[in-house]
Amino acid sequence: MTDLRIGVIGTGMMGCEHIRNVNALPGATITAVSDPNEKPLGWARDNLGERADTVHYFGDHRDLLSSGQVDAVIVASPNHTHIDVLRDVLASDVPVLVEKPMCTTVDDCRIVVDMAGRRSAITWVGLEYRYMAPIAALLDVVRSGELGDLKMFSIREHRFPFLVKVDNWNRFSRHTGGTLVEKCCHFFDLMNLAVGARPTRVFASGGQDVNHLDEVYDGERSDILDNAYVIVDYANGVRASLDLCMFAEGGRNEQEIVAVGSRGKAEAALPGDGMVHVGRRADRSVRTVTASMDASVAHAGFHFGASYIEVARFCDAVRNGARPDVDVNDGLWSVAVGAAAHRSIDEGRPVSLSEFGLN
Repeated sequence: MTDLRIGVIGTGMMGCEHIRNVNALPGATITAVSDPNEKPLGWARDNLGERADTVHYFGDHRDLLSSGQVDAVIVASPNHTHIDVLRDVLASDVPVLVEKPMCTTVDDCRIVVDMAGRRSAITWVGLEYRYMAPIAALLDVVRSGELGDLKMFSIREHRFPFLVKVDNWNRFSRHTGGTLVEKCCHFFDLMNLAVGARPTRVFASGGQDVNHLDEVYDGERSDILDNAYVIVDYANGVRASLDLCMFAEGGRNEQEIVAVGSRGKAEAALPGDGMVHVGRRADRSVRTVTASMDASVAHAGFHFGASYIEVARFCDAVRNGARPDVDVNDGLWSVAVGAAAHRSIDEGRPVSLSEFGLN
């Protein structure tokens, strides 16, 4: 079988993680990369290792797309560039995996949904947290019905501040979409997936209280939110919540997830103990479900093997003409909840998703 030829657009931190993923993946090969900055192209070369001299390098993603050197592409450029890159990708017949967030605004996401629906090639959105072993196992418990009817779903992320990115693009909300879009679209995607209904209303409180307060770039002060509480109401009556703190490096776990149903509760954590703890109301017993990383994962990376699984499944879908696990509508709704949360914080009120023209 001929290797699937993969191009990577944007070779910063996540672009290089995907290069390492493909390097370790049987049946796929990086054949081209693009980035408008020389430094990230150098990082790509470093991560390609002994194959570096066989790969085509471009400063413009449009040249990569027209080169004839790729069968599929991964878009990992800065968030605010996604819409322009995707306009070009989606005008072609090249399958694409686009990193989260799909775009930084709901309006741009709707453009992508429309363009993706006009072509046959797949558009996959990089919301890989659903593949992390403890999260996947917890979602399986929710789907099994063991907890009864799901009533509440909560996520706590207490972590380190945002890392430094090329040209400090991630220090400004206009480039990222805001923290609750940039980072937390992962969590809103998990909520949407677990609940199985559309979010209808969001109420949030948050601010920039500790991180990046003294950072000024070209005369402009960073405006990135570093903590928030977010409550999400769903059409089926389920409630979900997010507790985010990005100045909490010293904790035991980075993420803790709890699903509560009418008959029981399931808990998982990352890094955690590799288990999902499932409690029954009837007898107050607790059992454990082992949640080990998939044995097929050849590169764990920064995401507990999840981005490797994502790329592997994307490549399989391209070969087999299958639908994406995570499609453009998933990308849209994960961004919409984050955008509603930011509006709620800015205006001090609950925000309906219908305000964004979504039902």
